[in-house]
Amino acid sequence: MSSVTTPDPHRELPGRIMAREMAEQPAVLRRVLDGGAPAIRKVAQEIAARAPRFVLLTARGTSDNAALYAKYLLEVRLGLPCGLTSMSTTTAYGARPDLTDVLVVTVSQSGGSPDLVASTRAAREAGAITLAVTNNPDSPLAAVSEFHIDIMAGPEKALPATKTYTASLLALYLFVEGLRGGDGGPAHVLPELAAGLLARQDEVRALAARYRFAERMVITSRGYGYPTAKEAALKLMETSYIPALAYSGADLLHGPLAMVDNVSPVIAVVTDGKGGEALQPVLDRLRGRGADLVVIGPRGQVERASAGFVLPTENVTEEVQPVLEIIPLQLLAYEVTIARGQDPDAPRALAKVTETH
Repeated sequence: MSSVTTPDPHRELPGRIMAREMAEQPAVLRRVLDGGAPAIRKVAQEIAARAPRFVLLTARGTSDNAALYAKYLLEVRLGLPCGLTSMSTTTAYGARPDLTDVLVVTVSQSGGSPDLVASTRAAREAGAITLAVTNNPDSPLAAVSEFHIDIMAGPEKALPATKTYTASLLALYLFVEGLRGGDGGPAHVLPELAAGLLARQDEVRALAARYRFAERMVITSRGYGYPTAKEAALKLMETSYIPALAYSGADLLHGPLAMVDNVSPVIAVVTDGKGGEALQPVLDRLRGRGADLVVIGPRGQVERASAGFVLPTENVTEEVQPVLEIIPLQLLAYEVTIARGQDPDAPRALAKVTETH
């Protein structure tokens, strides 16, 4: 007796891969906390024993935004001076700085981009302590680095990175906490809260209607929320093709505010903490200009905006909020793209592994 396979009505829907991978994030975060944390702590302890005097962070694209988050963590939580590297100084110009006692952290989903591999190899030859943070422990980047952290996100097939971004944030948070002897306890609320955010997709879909015909968007934040603003802008540009400009709130006041008017959509990522407090003067100026202001943040901030999405912040420390902040913005990029009749799984002109030199 032959069996009949019923076609999956959702199989050919645009964005099905991105949607599935966004939905995996609570499980991925739990996997990192339960299965990855001991290995991350061990790496952190070994590096802490070497007492690096400075940290350089190396990355591209989405991973660059995760590296920027790590920069805030390292400088705020540990007081370690940090910089974001310019790989071309090594790969194009052949510079060979003295990196003795410098920690070089390279963040990459695939671990396969030639410039990341080359610059990390050069850093190790120049005396650096090298750490690769990737989703592929068998990658060329992991092979050339002295230490490696596996973010354990599982295969990511959609071109827009979602679960690898939040997994990278969590892994980097646990690493920095390990450097300072912490246990990463505040992160244990994240999987359940992430699941709650994903269950509110209808709210995001309603919000997306505001941006279906947008010609430009501005996204702003300060402090730990700034990497979220940059990652949200990247997601919107690569999926919906809307030019999305990300600014630190402080930088927005130094000129770019002039382009904001009463028809300009502005998304503010308001972290509940010192970063959100520092953003308040910017929000006041935006309201004064009559901007279409949407807030992603605490309830009190959302209620003072044109619209928004309330984030759970009670008992969530400021430094781990970015793991949650990005989820409704990932959903927003997805919903805006679908509303514009495009497929977020297949952005034009993009490849999963970008090979820069």
